[in-house]
Amino acid sequence: RTAQLEKTIDDLENTQSQLIHSEKMASLGELTAGIAHEIQNPMNFITNFSEVSIELVDEMNEELDKGDYEEAKTISKDISQNLDKITHHGKRASSIVKGMLEHSRNTSGQKELTDINVLADEYLRLSYHGLRAKNKSFNADFKTDLDESLSKVEVIPQDLGRVVLNLINNAFYAVTSIPEEEKDENYKPMVTVKTKKLDDNVLISIKDNGPGISKEIKDKIFQPFFTTKPTGKGTGLGLSLAYDIITQGHGGSIELETAPGKGTEFLIYLPL
Repeated sequence: RTAQLEKTIDDLENTQSQLIHSEKMASLGELTAGIAHEIQNPMNFITNFSEVSIELVDEMNEELDKGDYEEAKTISKDISQNLDKITHHGKRASSIVKGMLEHSRNTSGQKELTDINVLADEYLRLSYHGLRAKNKSFNADFKTDLDESLSKVEVIPQDLGRVVLNLINNAFYAVTSIPEEEKDENYKPMVTVKTKKLDDNVLISIKDNGPGISKEIKDKIFQPFFTTKPTGKGTGLGLSLAYDIITQGHGGSIELETAPGKGTEFLIYLPL
């Protein structure tokens, strides 16, 4: 019996490890889809400005052959501006790739001074574009309300990024899960990400105007393996891991304000 019990415990631990890995890979997959879409924008700019610059160089050479040096100088200024734009968008593409690598690598567990506003804004856009890339019929809007007075905070950026991404993905899922027949004709799906400096905490709020959650579900929402999504759509580990990362990894707290028909707001409090 003891051997059988030990084998059962080992099997359960292996299953749990596989599910946690599955949750992290699902998160990474959604992030990667967002990055692929997001990185396309600066790459398009780089390609377009490069092509225009090649044409401008040919025009400048023609003006030099004619001896019209003033016109050649004017064209050279346009080329210089284009090169500045190419550099700017190249750095933007580089920062997106860097963010992807930081998210995908195993976290060192080291806290770093992090701009919470930048982190929240980046993951909001990556979530949005990732969901659009996966589902062409996806239709929702988002907005931010970021506290500009917020100083950098010591957090584990990869872990906090995973939490924010998971909550934003859930919020977009909520606002697009309302059946057509139950929607008000004026309903506009909206996800709002907000940051605010409190006395000794930083608040990150992720709010949606979706269907809301009943009290029975709210009480179970952070339990491992509990999910409101259909079979195959979620492991029920996302919020459980988020809770552990915020409370154990950062000494903070995560709260939920919701009611049926009133939308949902997750409130993350991180100590300064």
